[in-house]
Order: sequence, then structure tokens, then C-alpha cells
Amino acid sequence: MSKPKLYLSHAVLILASFLSVFPLYYMICGATNPSIDVVRGKLIPGTYLIENFKNLIANQNLGLAMTNSFRNSILLTLLTLLICSIAGYGFEIYHDKGKDILMSILLLAMMLPFVAIMIPLFKMISAWGLVNSWIAFVVPSVSTPFMIMMFRQSARSFPSDIIEAARLDGLSETRIFFQMFVPIMKSTYGAAMTVTFMNAWNSYLWPKIVFQQNSAITMPMLVANLKSGYTVDYGMLMLGVLICTLPTAIIFLCLQKSFANGITGAVK
Repeated sequence: MSKPKLYLSHAVLILASFLSVFPLYYMICGATNPSIDVVRGKLIPGTYLIENFKNLIANQNLGLAMTNSFRNSILLTLLTLLICSIAGYGFEIYHDKGKDILMSILLLAMMLPFVAIMIPLFKMISAWGLVNSWIAFVVPSVSTPFMIMMFRQSARSFPSDIIEAARLDGLSETRIFFQMFVPIMKSTYGAAMTVTFMNAWNSYLWPKIVFQQNSAITMPMLVANLKSGYTVDYGMLMLGVLICTLPTAIIFLCLQKSFANGITGAVK
């Protein structure tokens, strides 16, 4: 590559990196400044972080929102990994034409927007008496066509010789799955865990519908409450957004290698 093209590519990458990082930097600056400085567009970190935090916990139940969000997200992530991985494994390992037709129907379900099924779904949850329970949040999202498809694609790269050898050694299908498939597909599990946890943590519309009591508030709902008054404390709002962002950012940073390998279908 010639030097002009090299300099141009570096300039584009630097610009793209700046545009990606700037919103996070602006959020950090806003969280450490009073509301008036945020409105003025101050781009230098301030010393108002403690005051914003005191205002936040005085106005909202931060501990309860964090607890609810962690509980809902962890439960949904664990159940989704278990159910979708078993389904994807079964679709590929026990392959036949009937399963291909069923998989096609599942993929067609991805075309439906959530708002199209939101009302009948809420009627079902309400009829079962599950409103304001974590089950109402978990059940509709515990099995998604996208996750099943991801695990099915990964199962295609799973060596069939290992399965045949394990069967000859007398291993049950359950032991083959948990003792052989799960460890080999840890990259796929890492990617699925990242995506599922982020979606569960950032979910707002469905929790807002099924959680109708203040005791069930989640972090996205708490952040929405911060801007629902007559006057908005933007410093406190920025701090709330920053706190809401940290868990998903930490999860992604810890699992970014597994996420990249899992999305590309790498098997190690």
C-alpha cells in the first residue's frame, strides 16, 4: 500500500474511533458536571460527580433497580443459553426435512416486529396472573429464532466423528451434549451470552408494560424516570445513563474475544 493510501486509511480509522468514543466521553463529562454545564456543552470533566450521585440515590431507588436488572438479565441469559443451545444442537445433529421446515417457520418469525405480538402476549401474561413477576419478563424472550439459528450454525462445525466415538463408548446423548458439545462451543456460548445479556439489560418497552409496580423497576425504566419531570437535571441523568451502561460494557470487554469467535463460527 502506498503512503498516501496508508495515511488516508489511518485518518479514516482515527476519525471513526473518535466518533465512536466521543459519546462515551461526553457522557462521562456530563456525569461529573452540574446540569447547567451539561446544557452549555462543557467537554471537560468536572468535580460534581458525588453531588450527582447523591441526587440520584435521593430521587430514585438505584439499588433496587440494579438488583432487578441483574436478576432479570442473568436469569434470562442462563435460560436462553440452555434452551436455545439444546434446540440448535437438536436441529442440526438429529437432522431431517421436517426440522428444516420447522426451522424455516422459526426464521419467518424473526420478520415480525415485537409490537405486532405485544398486545396478545400481554393478554396471555395477564390471564396467567404473571404481571409484575420476573417470569413475565423471561418467558417471551427465553427462546429466540436468532439464538437457535446461531447454535445450529455452530453445531454444523461440530465434528461428527466425536459424536460417533462417544456413542460407541456408551455415552448418553445428554452427556455428549453437556460434556463434549458445550466445552467445544464455548466461543458460541460467549457470543450468545453477550448478545442476550445486553438485550435483556437494555430492554425497556416490555418491562414497562409488565412491571406495573415501583418494586419491579429496572435500570432503563429508572433512566426514563430521570427525564420525566418538569425540569431535568442533566448531570444526574448522564450519571444514570453511565451507571446503566457500565454492566453491558464490562460484559462485552470481558467476552469480546469469545464474541468475535462465536459470531464467525470459530470452534476451538
